[in-house]
Amino acid sequence: MTATTTKRVSHDPEGLNTGVWPVPPEDFLTPVDRFFTRSHAAVPHIDLSRWRLQVDGLVNQPRTFSLDELVGAFPRRMSTATLVCAGLRREEFLSLGPLPGELPWGPEPVSTGAWAGIGLRDLLQAVGVAEEAGHVEFTGLDQIEREGQRFGFGGSIPIAKAMEDGVLLATHLHGGILPPVHGFPLRAMVSGWIGARSVKWLGRITLRRDPSPNYFQSQAYRIQREVSSLDHRDVSAGTAMTEVPVNAVILQPSPGQLLKAGRIVARGWAMGSGGQPVTRVELSCNDGADWVSAQIAVPGQAGTWSLWSVAVDLAPGSHTLVVRATDSAGTTQPSALESTWNVKGYGNNAWHRVAVAAE
Repeated sequence: MTATTTKRVSHDPEGLNTGVWPVPPEDFLTPVDRFFTRSHAAVPHIDLSRWRLQVDGLVNQPRTFSLDELVGAFPRRMSTATLVCAGLRREEFLSLGPLPGELPWGPEPVSTGAWAGIGLRDLLQAVGVAEEAGHVEFTGLDQIEREGQRFGFGGSIPIAKAMEDGVLLATHLHGGILPPVHGFPLRAMVSGWIGARSVKWLGRITLRRDPSPNYFQSQAYRIQREVSSLDHRDVSAGTAMTEVPVNAVILQPSPGQLLKAGRIVARGWAMGSGGQPVTRVELSCNDGADWVSAQIAVPGQAGTWSLWSVAVDLAPGSHTLVVRATDSAGTTQPSALESTWNVKGYGNNAWHRVAVAAE
């Protein structure tokens, strides 16, 4: 397989980011040095000897934990999960018009990790969840400036999601301590949901009646289809993002690649809604007129991608390869990019198209 291409983001008005594209299709787990990152402020310096996790709000016994106390009090849990940025494939929307101030991600902000830590459910059961609690809010220790205020990145998930097996307070990635850029010493890992809810550098967990009022829950990472007449970037009237949508991406061949006519192998990944397993992946070599079934070469599990491949014959000329996936609930992808457009360019899961030429 040919070497992959590295893409680094030099400037982003909304944060600090790195990504690598494409992810090698043969790598089910993404190496740490290739794992995508998305941050809205500088990585905080955390003194572990002074770090504490505060657990409060609608709990029966508010607690504060050092890292040693936290990992010593609860059983170690492990979860393999794919982390998906809400802006995955945003750059495709630029064919429909500009998205001012938004980072034009391609297919690079997605990675799969082997996470370890403690189960959020174990912690919540220990502190006792008040009957009126409806949501679990995570707040990070980074310092972000928005609208004249400084605060930590945050967001929330419903209690029902928080009690699922796949939701961790992660301390390790691939067997090693979390690197600072990935949330050292503790981050949330919410399997099957957009990456923005897997808050890094955790300093506080608060149980609330309602969803978090944090800027990144109440005013960002929301799907809004109508542009506000007062502020073209305001999506506060939209719906807060939760589960990742069913999606499939072609990683090989790459866009614009010149291929030798004849038999070629296409590869990529696919993932179901909310991290459900995919049951079918199909590829078209003529922009959706005809389809062939791809082999799910490396099946995923709940909360992860699956890796697919298929061999097809290309005649000399230009071709548009298209992929679509169907998950275990029977949900498939929309064909038209226009049907998924929204103000911030989030959650693009239209058929993924890659134009190539054969000679």
